[in-house]
Amino acid sequence: MKLKSMLAATTFLVLGALSARAETELTVYTAFEADLLERYAAAFNKDYPDIKINWVRDSTGVVTAKLLAEKNNPQADAVWGLAASSLLVLKSEGMLEPYAPAGLDKLDKRFYDADTPPSWVGLDAWIAAICYNTVEGEKLGLTAPKTWEDLTKPEYAGHVVMPNPASSGTGFLDVSAWLQTFGEEKGWDFMDRLHANIASYTHSGSKPCKMAAAGETVVGISFAFRGAQSKSEGAPIEVITPTEGLGWDMEAVGIMAGTANLEAAQKLEDWSVSPAAMAQYAEGYAVVALPGVVADIPNYPKDVTEKMIDNDFEWAATNRDKILSEWSKRYESKSEPKS
Repeated sequence: MKLKSMLAATTFLVLGALSARAETELTVYTAFEADLLERYAAAFNKDYPDIKINWVRDSTGVVTAKLLAEKNNPQADAVWGLAASSLLVLKSEGMLEPYAPAGLDKLDKRFYDADTPPSWVGLDAWIAAICYNTVEGEKLGLTAPKTWEDLTKPEYAGHVVMPNPASSGTGFLDVSAWLQTFGEEKGWDFMDRLHANIASYTHSGSKPCKMAAAGETVVGISFAFRGAQSKSEGAPIEVITPTEGLGWDMEAVGIMAGTANLEAAQKLEDWSVSPAAMAQYAEGYAVVALPGVVADIPNYPKDVTEKMIDNDFEWAATNRDKILSEWSKRYESKSEPKS
């Protein structure tokens, strides 16, 4: 009887330990595209089956605002798949737990925080582009734009859609890039003239391209991968990379300071920069943090990387509130209703 009792007790302890491990949960805030979440979690769980990811997903601006609102009562354990410019804002507020994930030394140095250890690490880059519907453009007698400046021509009045930078990371990288490329005075002047041609500002970075692909607008200011994907699906669009230069940002990962699940969050960050994770990102991004991991994406513009601006992420983060306040004051009237 003693042996049976001992065996029963041992079994109970083992099962209890396994159960405890299986019940480790991480609340992860993200702006990853919704259709990627299940795939990314499944890939992570192949290596860490004892950690369950509970996603909280929204657009970049909404997630950033939510994290800042929760500063004194954090709800997230980690952030995985949010713009680096947003993580720099969190860093400035002391909200991130510095950590150097395994494999950091193998990443492109442009893709992580300069501090040692870094407060955030970049994963992949998404890059601005124009999605131009050739069929609708021809019907209206329009010429395909080659530059950002072309979009201010009177012929495009009411035929341009772009993301709202307050809610979309893609929108913010556009605005930030224009201010850096043209200078602040000329940048705002450009956006004033562009605004005259804008039909609406969306709350999603991919939506303008989807609208162009569907013929709902002629020009959608979006990002290059979405354009390439839509064209590969048969949409009559051209993916245009304006000659003045392209704004870009990184999806990044970071650990929230004070998390009660620090060890699990560190495992998530370790995995997020692993070759297995980079292979996942490369299915949707032509530029990832680990050199040598590159996908051949059909219809992706060949000149994208050479047109990427020398992006000052620190400047963008420091001036984010001022930029968004000024943008909203000038242009919010054409923003689509929030769902």
